[in-house]
Amino acid sequence: MLLQQNWVSPHWAWQSLGKSFLLFVFFMLQTADLEARRGHQFVWKTGHWGRCVGDCGSGGTRSRAVWCTHTEGWTSHHANCDQKEKPESQRRCFKVCDWHLELFEWEVSGWGTCVPGGEAGACVTAQHGLQRRSARCLQKLNRSTVASEICEHLAPRPPLEQACLVPCPRDCVVSDFSAWSQCGGGCTRTMRHRTRAVVAPPLYGGAPCPNLTESRLCEMAACPLGEEEHTYSLKVGPWGECRLPHHEDVSMAGRAVLDFGADSGEPSVSWLEGHKAHHHAREVQVGYQSRPVRCVRSDGKNVVLSLCVQDAIPLTFKSCVIAKDCETSEWSAWSACSQTCSWGELAPGFRSRRRGVQSVAVGTGKLCPELEEREACSAGGRELLQPCPRFSWRTSEWKACQVSLLLDQQDPRHHKHAGLCGGGIQTREVYCVQITVEVEMHRLKEVSRPVDGKFCLGPAPSASQLCNLPCPSECEVSAWSVWGPCLPENCQDHQGRRGFRMRQRHVIMDPVGPSAGCPHLVESIPCEDPACYEWIISEGICVTDHGECGLGNRILKTVCKNKKGEEVPHHLCSEYPRPEVMACEIPCATDCVISEWSQWSPCSHSCSSKNAEGSQSRSRSILALPAEGGKACPPDRVLQEHRACNDHPCVHFYWETSPWSSCSEDALIALNTTFSWSGEATCGVGIQTRKVSCMKSSSGHVTPKRCPDSTRPETARPCVLLCKKDCIVTPFSEWTRCPTTCQPGNATAVKQSRYRIIIQDAANGGHACPDTLYEERECEDIPICPVYRWKTHRWSHCILVPDSVRQGVLGYNEACGHGLQSRAVTCLSETNESADVTECLRWAGPMPPLVQECLVPCKDDCTFTPWSKFTACSFDCESTKTRRRSLTGRSRKRDKCQNTEVYPQVETELCPCEVFTSQPHGNWSDCIIGGGKSEPQSGMRSHGDTKECGEGIRLRAIACYDKTGRLVDPSHCSSSGYIEESCTVPCPFDCKLSDWSTWTPCSSSCGTGVKVRSKWLKEKPYNGGRPCPKLDLKNQVYEAVPCYTECNQYSWVVEPWSPCKINSEQNSLHCGEGIQTRKVRCVSTAEDHRGETVPNALCNQAEIPEEVQKCSLYCPSECAVSDWGQWSTCPQVCDPNVVQTRTRQVLRSSVNTKPCPEDSQVKPCILNQNCFQYQYNLTDWSTCQLSENATCGRGVRRRLLSCVRSDGRTVSARHCQQRRLEKPTEMSSECLVGCVVDCRLSAWSAWSQCSQTCGAGGQMVRGRAVLLQAAGEGRPCPAQLAQHRSCPVKPCYGWRLGPWSPCRLQGGQCGDGLQVRNLTCVVHDASVSATAKPVENALCAELPLKETVLQLPCSVPCPGDCHLTEWSEWSSCELTCIEGRSFETTGRQARSRAFVGQSPESPESCSGQVVETRPCSGGKCYDYLWKTSLWRDNVRTVWCQRSDGINVTVTSFPGGCALQTKPAEVRHCSPACRKPFSYCTQRGVCGCERGYTEIMRSNGFLDYCMKVPGLEDKKADVKTIAGKNKPVNSKMHDIFKGWSIQPFNPDGKLKMWVYGVSASGFLIIAFLIFTSFLMCKKSKQHQSTPPQQKPLTLAYDGDIDM
Repeated sequence: MLLQQNWVSPHWAWQSLGKSFLLFVFFMLQTADLEARRGHQFVWKTGHWGRCVGDCGSGGTRSRAVWCTHTEGWTSHHANCDQKEKPESQRRCFKVCDWHLELFEWEVSGWGTCVPGGEAGACVTAQHGLQRRSARCLQKLNRSTVASEICEHLAPRPPLEQACLVPCPRDCVVSDFSAWSQCGGGCTRTMRHRTRAVVAPPLYGGAPCPNLTESRLCEMAACPLGEEEHTYSLKVGPWGECRLPHHEDVSMAGRAVLDFGADSGEPSVSWLEGHKAHHHAREVQVGYQSRPVRCVRSDGKNVVLSLCVQDAIPLTFKSCVIAKDCETSEWSAWSACSQTCSWGELAPGFRSRRRGVQSVAVGTGKLCPELEEREACSAGGRELLQPCPRFSWRTSEWKACQVSLLLDQQDPRHHKHAGLCGGGIQTREVYCVQITVEVEMHRLKEVSRPVDGKFCLGPAPSASQLCNLPCPSECEVSAWSVWGPCLPENCQDHQGRRGFRMRQRHVIMDPVGPSAGCPHLVESIPCEDPACYEWIISEGICVTDHGECGLGNRILKTVCKNKKGEEVPHHLCSEYPRPEVMACEIPCATDCVISEWSQWSPCSHSCSSKNAEGSQSRSRSILALPAEGGKACPPDRVLQEHRACNDHPCVHFYWETSPWSSCSEDALIALNTTFSWSGEATCGVGIQTRKVSCMKSSSGHVTPKRCPDSTRPETARPCVLLCKKDCIVTPFSEWTRCPTTCQPGNATAVKQSRYRIIIQDAANGGHACPDTLYEERECEDIPICPVYRWKTHRWSHCILVPDSVRQGVLGYNEACGHGLQSRAVTCLSETNESADVTECLRWAGPMPPLVQECLVPCKDDCTFTPWSKFTACSFDCESTKTRRRSLTGRSRKRDKCQNTEVYPQVETELCPCEVFTSQPHGNWSDCIIGGGKSEPQSGMRSHGDTKECGEGIRLRAIACYDKTGRLVDPSHCSSSGYIEESCTVPCPFDCKLSDWSTWTPCSSSCGTGVKVRSKWLKEKPYNGGRPCPKLDLKNQVYEAVPCYTECNQYSWVVEPWSPCKINSEQNSLHCGEGIQTRKVRCVSTAEDHRGETVPNALCNQAEIPEEVQKCSLYCPSECAVSDWGQWSTCPQVCDPNVVQTRTRQVLRSSVNTKPCPEDSQVKPCILNQNCFQYQYNLTDWSTCQLSENATCGRGVRRRLLSCVRSDGRTVSARHCQQRRLEKPTEMSSECLVGCVVDCRLSAWSAWSQCSQTCGAGGQMVRGRAVLLQAAGEGRPCPAQLAQHRSCPVKPCYGWRLGPWSPCRLQGGQCGDGLQVRNLTCVVHDASVSATAKPVENALCAELPLKETVLQLPCSVPCPGDCHLTEWSEWSSCELTCIEGRSFETTGRQARSRAFVGQSPESPESCSGQVVETRPCSGGKCYDYLWKTSLWRDNVRTVWCQRSDGINVTVTSFPGGCALQTKPAEVRHCSPACRKPFSYCTQRGVCGCERGYTEIMRSNGFLDYCMKVPGLEDKKADVKTIAGKNKPVNSKMHDIFKGWSIQPFNPDGKLKMWVYGVSASGFLIIAFLIFTSFLMCKKSKQHQSTPPQQKPLTLAYDGDIDM
């Protein structure tokens, strides 16, 4: 059992391990499969890149979304995709900002050539194509290429492709051949030829031009053998290369020394000696050159020379200079760049290098190349310079506003006083500064150093502008209030018994101006027994002690109030007795009744003095008499009471203050703290102080005790401590450049300067501006121009051709004739030391010639002494000068030498004549005032600073000519080169008005009105003066302002009523009805004259109070009532249903039963009777009112307020105030009176350089700029801001090339020769019609290199030679056109030369032709059409013709007409027309002559021609007549033949249309029959037989295709 157990356990373990292993293997396989599938089923996907974000420049980043997706499209986790292949989600980018607009731009190339596209096919007019160009994004400063995405953000990429048209290939077009040339006479075989020219060159791949020449042999009988007729020509070949002789030539030349010594008088030397002498000079080597000479027969064969040479053999050798090229040194190092910074392609900097000349060119050697080379500093694709700064205008701060600048324009002589204000002009400095761009930092760095204004582009900012200087205004205060009660200084201090009565006024309008202040606002008067509080008593009802009448007490209601009227606790009034009751009396029925006391009258004086005291009174009257036994009435003196008033002295006291001191630092206040003062940050708070003193109104300073301390003004206050403002100036500008070119040694010292500009003035104790704003110094280290000169040495002996060469030629045995001689030329410095040749070439001009021709006389030549000097000239213009020479040696004895016409011994020339004439040239200049030499000051000048009108001069240029009519310098005729003439510029006169008149009185005596003032016209403007304002019909201008007259400035004052006076004659009781009177007077209510009596007429008569009224004195025992009280007020909105009442009280009851009179009355409130409504009435705005010292600028406009009653009457404003009506808030507003500003101009600039350096037509110009435009009615800117004047006419010198001479063969008759032309120095005036006249060569500059070709090789063809013809004329200008419209704006024209051969043996050896084309303007479109002549014997001429009538050749070349459309030149009939009277028609078929008709076979061919019968009697049919009149071989016949109806084909069968016509005819007949049948059957009328139908006949003319 144990064994079995032991055996089973391993088995079970093995099974368990096996299963686990299999599971593991399966899992690994699945994992590998998943990995494999995942690699194929999951892929990375990316979104679009987002916008570049971040900082400007290269620090930006852009991002995109990256996600993992299954191949089926669903998104999965990132882990399922291969992390190694994950695309990036962020990358760096260049963030483009708005300011990059100024730094980057697209640069596009030009459009390339149009490349045809599409399928190839036959070209009709043109074919479509495509042209491309490239675009790149550039940084503007250094023109370097940057990423295109930068520019794409700023502007879209320009299109890089566009469609285009390519015209079809155009073949070469040639003209017709010319006529054949003439054949030579005799029997010799010769050639004749004809040529043609190119009319239009080939274009756009067209076929080239054909052969322009045709040749053929002349047809003549051959000459018998040996009897040919020939002509002979001496043919000279080209000169050979210049060479030195061989050694044997040298030794031979050494032996062949000829010396004519005494006979000739001229030294001569052998070639050897001359060569050696010069060879040691190592400058010039003289050799010889030769040319072949042959005799040529007219058939081109060479023959013996003797057949051509009759006299002397032409020159076959001559001396020459061995060619030696110019040798230069190596290049020097590159110089520094001409600019210290790079402007890109617009203004590139250059650097240069030089090389020197080691030896100059000799003979035909290569001339010296350029000795100086320049290149842009950025050459080689690398930037050598930093980008240049950009420039921008800058300005200083505006200077203070100056009214005087504006007034100077209006009246330069105005009185300058200190109170000017209002509109003015302020100026500022405008200057140019450089701005550099730090590309890496992407910031603009400003450099404030000023530079020349020409660097700044665009208009400069304005240097002046209008401004406003606030006008000072005084403080406006209200009227004084009434004096207040006597108050102690301090109600808390009960000990002091000192008191003051005070009155106040307040500020209505604050003052404006630095020194303006308000007067004192409080005045006080010392008083006794001041009280802070008082009992305010209101009376109660009188309560009798016993019964209903008699004595009693009135209970008083008291309240304790302070002086402000505010109720306070009662204990504050405890020091004063509190009144509680007051005795009173109610009259009994029999007592006398007295009225209540009236109000106290106004005080008679405002204050008390020694001479006057104030008093006031009140009264009461007897209303009812007492009855018997009643209480009697008091006497009259008791009915009035008087009391003193305003008993304070007239002297009052007030505090007076001095102006505030300037704001200064206070040690108690922390200055390093920034306070906010009026909303602005300041540099701290300071302190201001002032003096305060007590003033007595009449005597000045008094002790401060006399003024109340409570109203004492403060003596110190905090203030804004303004920041110190230092003067700011720009750094000094760069020193002006010293001349870089050298200066002559005697030149005056050159100075350089620099300047700086104040851009902020010092203020508030800041650092002051420096005194030096301009500095000057002399230039140092200015190079002095070196002085070099050429030194010429003696000429060598005349060097001839070597004897060996000369003696080999017949007739040239003597060593004489033309040769060459040379000399050495050296360069010397100023100290006569030897210098480099380069220095003299640079500073001393061209090198003198090294070689010249010379002559060694032969035995038979005439020899002379050298010419003497010319004799002196006299001052006479007709005088001459002469020079002489004489014969020497044996020449004196020779007769031929004595012939002075051939050998002159005296030469005579006219002396120069110093007589000059002038002619005016060009137009007169503008009138110039003051010459325009004034320079601007402080950067600007006004229109009035310089004289702009009055007397001036105008100039006209002159041209100066000498006696021969040659133009010379104008200084010979006039020192200035001008004719001067006085002129006048009319001065402008402004409109002048009178001064303002005085204001009229206010149009209303109460309330608002208008007051007016006016100006009238004194002088009208003219000549561009300041215009007038708008005037009325009376030529006046008005100004109106509202005014206000106080309605109650005069008021009625009434005295108390007199006692009621009873008419005692009718009434013994002296009671009842009566009258009472009072005095009424008109007094002034004005502050200064308050209470003064004035005439009654000044008061409102409608409101005059009653002076007399009825009254009642109640009788004893009657009921007594008081006077009527005031009517109650009506509501503001009048309503008749509302009544107003008044009442009176019963003072005494009646004894009897007679009732008392009514004690109340009512009346309805009726509008405009007893009820009035009130409203404020606004006037219109006044015109803008300025201060007295202002002429324009900011002012104030006002409107006034009046109170108007509903009946339209203006009443006192208190009526509206009492009703608390709403007032309009804005009663005044700021306004602007436009300143009259004249146009302000800068000073005239200096005259510009002449537009031409010489000649006529040059102009000089000067200009001025508008600094300030005219405003208002100011003097307008003149139209002329530039002035022109002609330049003096200076002579223009230049080289003029003469025409080429004919080909010179130097003794030959054909072959190679030279064409020469002359170069002449001429003078002219550069005008179109200028006639150039020759002058001395010294007046012209160096020879122009491109035009110094004065010799050209040429050839004259010999018999049998091929040669080019002369150039044909230029063809007419032809445009490339498509369907009649020009494809290009520039046309082309051509000319050609044809090769002509004269040898009949080898005509094909002459080949080659020359065609030249050039662009032209003003071309036309041409068409090419085939033209034909009339037929003659079935033959005609066909040619191609251009639309301008030129015939072109097309026989062997397609030319301009299409061959596909070429008409036939020969017509043929097949079979041939052999029948009698037949001929071949144009259509190629046989027809019959006139008078015969064709009889055709069934196959359509002509059978025979039949004579038309009856043609003479004119009875034939139409066809016969046609046949009779048919012209033989006529074109019209052929045309009409084609029109005839021919029913048969050429094979004899009927044509299809015949069947169609027959069927149609049958249907028409059937339709007509059927229709007729229907109509006849319906109407049942008699049917007429239908008309007989004519048979269809066809005219048959015998043509085969009927």
